[in-house]
Order: sequence, then structure tokens, then C-alpha cells
Amino acid sequence: MFRERVLSGMRPSGKLHLGNLVGALDNWRKLQEKYECFFFAADWHALTTEYSNPGNIQESIREMMIDWLSAGLSPEKCVLFAQSRIKEHAELHLLLSMITPVPWLERVPSYKEQQEELGNRDLSTYGFLGYPLLQTADIIIYKAHKVPVGIDQVPHVELCREIARRFNFFYGPVFPLPEPMLTEVPKLLGIDGRKMSKSYDNAIYISDSPQEIRLKASQMFTDPNRIKRTDPGNPDICNVFSFHHVFSPPETVERVNVDCRRAALGCVEDKKHLAENIIAYLTPIHEERARYLQSPHLVEEVVEDGCRKARVMAAQTIAEVRTAMKIS
Repeated sequence: MFRERVLSGMRPSGKLHLGNLVGALDNWRKLQEKYECFFFAADWHALTTEYSNPGNIQESIREMMIDWLSAGLSPEKCVLFAQSRIKEHAELHLLLSMITPVPWLERVPSYKEQQEELGNRDLSTYGFLGYPLLQTADIIIYKAHKVPVGIDQVPHVELCREIARRFNFFYGPVFPLPEPMLTEVPKLLGIDGRKMSKSYDNAIYISDSPQEIRLKASQMFTDPNRIKRTDPGNPDICNVFSFHHVFSPPETVERVNVDCRRAALGCVEDKKHLAENIIAYLTPIHEERARYLQSPHLVEEVVEDGCRKARVMAAQTIAEVRTAMKIS
């Protein structure tokens, strides 16, 4: 039976946190049941900002794959691979660069946004300017039909469609036009109320021990207007309450909502309850992590097998591209 193909990737930039889990992995786990899914470690993309410090990328790939497998991604249901092991991505990226106008890359919203956000790094490189083009190659080399993204990544998929359309106009219909697959993603902030990020040192990681989770939960920001235990709180502006929506049972969410507003529940106690619910949520993942950590060869076997499958499809597409461009 025909199944539409889905492709997505993630940069191996360090340990994965709860935002990655609920923002991507939980969704990918569901998608693999319905679609033909390809998920890859985007290590070449990591080099666009970490080119001066590439030493940790390969180890990060291994850790990330362990998190993926532990969170429920199955090599029996999806293809898991590393971008840099499929050289055809680079070849297609090069060929697409011949037909892509520079202004198309310069107008991608995240280009200037990330330059400002990462102002301490020199991002005046072609690699950084051209990373949406490499994303395009990643997507269309597998002729993906859908790309799961957040709303901020939609312009990247739109650019991908424009480039694929331009290629098809010049050389014939080789590539389908992929569509963005918008998903409702729970928004989890860091324990300090800012974006959850390794660089802010405010993340709860998938691999954190129960002791670390309890400590970090105890440090979470709550309603800033609630000064004393007897003050009524407002869960709507409380970061702890947003975590309850994801990790706690519905009856707990309702109880916290009511008790917080009438000052029947203190923030310290509430954080303790949340910590235990996060620990319970992560327990099966931690059990799987322990299994893969004890048998690291299993992870490499999964990646090698995924790379073989991806390479076959990528090579077939490159052969079609070369024929269409009359350079075969």
C-alpha cells in the first residue's frame, strides 16, 4: 500500500531536552505509524554554526540516536541515518546551487534572525547563507511529500518548493513539491522562563536522573506575583503549570488549576508533584536508554542499516538528476 513519505532532521548539538521530546520526537513516533518516514542527524547543518568546534558532533550523533530510539522511534518503522554518510546530499546541494538565486537565500527570515541571535560567531559564510539550500537537498533527494515543521520553519519549506519547481522547469519533472506538515506542539520554556536551550543552561534533559529532575524542578519560575504561600496564584502565567499540561494526568491539571487559584497549593509542593510526574513519564525512556548504553553496537547497527537504505534512494535520485541535466 502506498504511503506518503515524510522527512525531518535534527542537529546533533548536544543532549536532547524535554522540548525536543514533546516538540519533535513524540510527533515523529506517531508519524512512523502512518507514513514512510526518514529521520536524520543533520551533522553537516551543525557545521554551519559550529565549524570552528566540530569535535563533539560525532559523539552528539550517538547520544541523539540513543534518545531517538529510547523515545520510541523504531528502525522497523522508519529510516534513521546520518546526513554526512550520504554523499549524494552534498552533490545535489552543489547542483542546486547552480540554479538558486542568492536573493532567495538572503530573504529567508531565519538568516538575519540567527545572525543577530548568534552575534558572537562569524556567520558570514556561504555555508550559513546556503543552509536552507542544503535543507532543500535533504528533502527532495528522498522525494519527500511532507515535512513536519513548526510555523517558524515554513519559509524553509516554501523555499524548497520554489527551488524544486525551478529545477523541474529547467530540466523536467524530477521532484514532487513537498508540503509543510504543521503540528500542534506544546511550548515548554526553560526552568528560568526563557526558551529551553543548552546555551542558557536552563533545560531539563531526557537523560537527566531523577535527582537532577527534582533539583531543576525546584528551581523553576512560577507566578511572579505570588510572593507568599497564602497569596492566590495564576496558573495561566506559571511555567510549572504549562509542564503539568504535558506530563501530568488531566485530573492533576484540573486540581492544580483550582488549588493554585485559591492558595490551597504552594509552589514548592506543586514543583515536587511535577518532578515526580516528569520522572514517571521518562521512566520507560530511561529503561530503554540503559539498554542501548550497555550495547552501543546496537545503535551503530541501526544507523548503518538506515544509511544503507537512505543511500539506495539517494543514489537513484542523483542518477535521475544527472540524466535530466545531461551530465550523466
